[in-house]
Amino acid sequence: MKPSPKKEPPRPSGPPKKRILIVDDHAIMRDGLTEVINREPDLEICGQAGDAFAGLELAASTKPDLAVVDINIGGKNGLELIKDLNVQQPQVAILVLSAHDETLYAERVLRAGGRGYVMKSEGSDRLVAAVREVLAGEIAVSTKVSEKILHLVAGKSTDISPVERLTDRELEIFQLIGGGKDNTRIGDHLHISPKTVEVHRAHIKNKLKISSNAELIAFAARWIETCGAM
Repeated sequence: MKPSPKKEPPRPSGPPKKRILIVDDHAIMRDGLTEVINREPDLEICGQAGDAFAGLELAASTKPDLAVVDINIGGKNGLELIKDLNVQQPQVAILVLSAHDETLYAERVLRAGGRGYVMKSEGSDRLVAAVREVLAGEIAVSTKVSEKILHLVAGKSTDISPVERLTDRELEIFQLIGGGKDNTRIGDHLHISPKTVEVHRAHIKNKLKISSNAELIAFAARWIETCGAM
């Protein structure tokens, strides 16, 4: 009796799945994104991180094709994480998924080296589509953001709010001021001195045409409440 021929292991039916890293400080959001992305036949989650430092470490160890990051995360601002990833892991494409207003943040994300911006209110279908667009080398932003950027490039946009004129660091400090933090706590959070925070605060007041710290705190708090920025 002839022995049965050995069965060869099944061969992959297509190209390897694209590997996605998630960096978000909410565990429920990370788990939800993992479930959504892992349902796709061509995508898979290779790691989750709850803060920027863990995100950098996982990006180095797992070598993802793309990182999905939020703007507000532990450790450092999401914009700083994007800049660091571009230096340390330049092969990783970056897509931001955030609750922040895209008209304020999308352009900043692109300048920092990100390749797309999706608001969390848009739903999972838009996120998956944006992931594939970025992986294909495209820029994934809404039509509204695209039109705004084109107008800026053409020099035709005059509808720019004072807050939009803040630098990335000034905007971050502005948000922390609105969240009730003083110079010392802001300095501890950002790993800079209170004196440096005070210099940034003065620049912010000048750009917003605000004269007192009390007025700045009130303005920042109202802006956060309106924009849902914290």
